[in-house]
Amino acid sequence: MCGIAGFVGEGTEQTLRAMGDAIRHRGPDGESVHVDAARRVNLIHRRLAILDIAGGAQPMWNEDRTVCVIFNGEIYNHLELRAMLVARGHGFRSGHSDTEVLVHGYEEWGEDLPARLNGMFAFAIWDARHARLFLARDRFGKKPLYYCSQPGLFAFASELTALQCHPSVPTDVDRRSLQKLLGYGFIPAPRTLYRGVARLPGGCQLLVDVARPHAAVPRRYWQFAIEPPTSMPKDPEREWGEELRALLSQAVRRRLISDVPLGVFLSGGIDSSAVLAYASANVPRGHVHTYSIGFREPTFDESGYARDAAAKLGSTHHEEILGLEQARELAPGVLGRLDEPFADPSIVPTFLLCRFARQHITVALGGDGGDELFAGYDPFRALHVARWYNALVPSWMKGGIRRLADWLPVSDDNMSLDFRIRRGLQGAAFAPAMWNPAWLGPLEPREVAELLGEPVAAEDLYSEAIEAWQSARATHVVDRTLEFYTRFYLQDDILAKADRASMMVSLEVRSPFLDQDLADFARRIPHEYKFRHGQTKYLLKRALRGVLPDAIIDRKKKGFGIPAAKWLREWSEADFARAGAVVRNHAWIAERLAEHRSGRRDHRLVLWCLLALGHHGEACA
Repeated sequence: MCGIAGFVGEGTEQTLRAMGDAIRHRGPDGESVHVDAARRVNLIHRRLAILDIAGGAQPMWNEDRTVCVIFNGEIYNHLELRAMLVARGHGFRSGHSDTEVLVHGYEEWGEDLPARLNGMFAFAIWDARHARLFLARDRFGKKPLYYCSQPGLFAFASELTALQCHPSVPTDVDRRSLQKLLGYGFIPAPRTLYRGVARLPGGCQLLVDVARPHAAVPRRYWQFAIEPPTSMPKDPEREWGEELRALLSQAVRRRLISDVPLGVFLSGGIDSSAVLAYASANVPRGHVHTYSIGFREPTFDESGYARDAAAKLGSTHHEEILGLEQARELAPGVLGRLDEPFADPSIVPTFLLCRFARQHITVALGGDGGDELFAGYDPFRALHVARWYNALVPSWMKGGIRRLADWLPVSDDNMSLDFRIRRGLQGAAFAPAMWNPAWLGPLEPREVAELLGEPVAAEDLYSEAIEAWQSARATHVVDRTLEFYTRFYLQDDILAKADRASMMVSLEVRSPFLDQDLADFARRIPHEYKFRHGQTKYLLKRALRGVLPDAIIDRKKKGFGIPAAKWLREWSEADFARAGAVVRNHAWIAERLAEHRSGRRDHRLVLWCLLALGHHGEACA
């Protein structure tokens, strides 16, 4: 796990070093550069040593120094690929570095390399023989990669703040991206908050010709898509259950390889508990260490569930119980270190968990991806209701129903009933292609237009979600919703959150559910085996009966959250001043803050989004 940056074209080594300093937290164990002054190629690598600590330094070269790589991530099938490459005549100098597989893999397979990799990665390969730079990002976008392409310059980095250390990279806000942030709660790739700066989407690669660095165009090598199974087994639940257990076991086993201390994040829910169960099956009882944090406020505390799961599954458990006020004091600092703002308050407990675990370990396994692949979110239950609501309730009545819902008493509890009713009615007011972003987002199009003082059409605001909905091969509403969550919410919220929170403290987080083989299996399972009769994760739960205690499988899902609604009442208008300057409407923010503080309305999502926007830091300032 590391940080990478570089540029082709104008710029100095001092600029390169500044870019590296901005991502020092991603790689505290060392820094190395490659500068080719004649061809104006500049690369820098910050290392967090995980595998082959002695022999894995980067940039890593081939034998004749014509190909080198800087790499952020882990390649879980590197041993299989190494064996294939050795059989084809490639010589390896490192003992077991996954990085060296990229060097020889590029020599052997060229631009077909990313499709052969099972892992999480963002890398840049310098091909000196052909004077070109080859960049790629993993399928789901676990590891970030930003770039700026303009006449005379191609620059890239693991984080936006590092990229903007180059003086030619723009820093002015893109208004359409700002609209997307307020509409989705995150900015969907390839957009970023800044004009002229892009995020390479997951499953994409980029080839940069040194002679024409501004002409690079991303090419997609993979995209998540729900597909019908090629055949139906006689006993689907049994046969698919067996395959699912085998694939999840394999995925966890692949992610246990490490030369540094490793543990498991544990909430006590089905996903993290499954990861723990299969990790424990590969090591002696008690040798797996698990980590959780809890809060003293019951509606936000999961620590009891985690303790129970650890006791039943035989891990050595570590927990930290925090006062909510202590966590609140840390929130502005966490938001200030975000590479890009997004409206997910769970970044705070995620950071606290990572910080606590990093006292003991350098690598953690987590359960990210299970909800997206196997239909684990509450909105799946709302789909059926939304279809009936749209079919039976005339448009002229919907506004009145929403105004009635506004009279419900506001609760600060985690996922309270009034919150779910209001969010459900907000999403159901739109066409089905827009349900999911409208359910998730801080503001609907009318409100975004009001805040920003500019026209905002729903079709423009939610264009990515609409395109994904319309282009989906599987047309059932559950399948289309799975594709939305996996293509957008997973990549640009869940995985971005995990990456930023963990990298702030130099911790690597691995996600077994996003293993390539497991994901390919999951996307071919029919929707009725994922969401059935109102039950989420149907097949996953059936498959894990006997692997996990029934109490874990049957317990109600509890989100990893904080009392954002309560906290926001304690922030003042001054805390939103910077956000007001960006959106250019201080009065609108002040009015919503006053409504929220009085308890008349619940504006937690947009206020948190604006708070994150206002605290968004500048690493090179």
